Amino acid sequence: MDEHGTRQAGEATHSVEPGRATARRTLLRRVVPAVAAAGLAAGGAAGVAHGAAPGARKAAAADFPTWGTRWVVHTTADTHSPTVGMIDTAGPGRDRITADYQVDTGRRICEGSACSTFVAHLTRPVSGYLTVVAVDIPQDRLPGIPVQGGPPPQQGTSRQETLARAATWLTADNGTQVPYSQAKVWKDGYRQDCSGYVSMALKLPTPGTNTVGLATDRSLTRPLSPGELRGGDLLIDATGDNNNRHVVIFEKWNNAAHSSYTAFEQRGGHGTDHRSLTYGLPGGDSEFKPYRPVAFGD
Repeated sequence: MDEHGTRQAGEATHSVEPGRATARRTLLRRVVPAVAAAGLAAGGAAGVAHGAAPGARKAAAADFPTWGTRWVVHTTADTHSPTVGMIDTAGPGRDRITADYQVDTGRRICEGSACSTFVAHLTRPVSGYLTVVAVDIPQDRLPGIPVQGGPPPQQGTSRQETLARAATWLTADNGTQVPYSQAKVWKDGYRQDCSGYVSMALKLPTPGTNTVGLATDRSLTRPLSPGELRGGDLLIDATGDNNNRHVVIFEKWNNAAHSSYTAFEQRGGHGTDHRSLTYGLPGGDSEFKPYRPVAFGD
């Protein structure tokens, strides 16, 4: 029902020793095919330097596993900066890292088919910066960890604009709905799955944030109660694998009892849809939780 993670293949990184990547990465990561990224230089984040800037947002540090061997930790978020240590020198999956924030460099760092523009600031086992590609998660950024710097997301400025953009995919394919796909990208550069569709409606960077990111990145959304839902808000099921996660765009309640609502949706086997749903309501799928895009400012 849902999408793959948002890592894309592209420029090679030298943060991992050549030939040492293991099959474990292939088993534990879900990726989408490469999407052309104009203006990105080969070799990762060359020319983008982010040090530990004053006033960096802090949060309770979180622990994550790594994969592969001999990942390089740098003094800044620039992968060409000096090395301060290595991660996972003993064997695949043996080491874990603790990160307190991450930097969006705006430049993709890749290893094989896994890519990310994000670089994590580590507090353990060594202090420094490590590409998020080294972290064994299906997302392209660390969930729940604050983001510092980087290009600002180009989000929709109003609920009306978000709903209007969502409606465009109902007829974008020569008068019919955009087909659903976890692997393909539509003409506007967004993935043709549910979270790619929502990213398009919110004007997030292409090819789109995945469902987990939409639910956990507090620079994008915040939780709310079902009774607070208004047009443009989201209902998200961020649990399970890419065939179970899903997100829809709330438009309006269908009745005073709030027993169903009308929503925009990009769903498997159909494509873009505009229909009545009960996700997240009593009697509906209880895994769905309501969220409000922070771009709406309320």
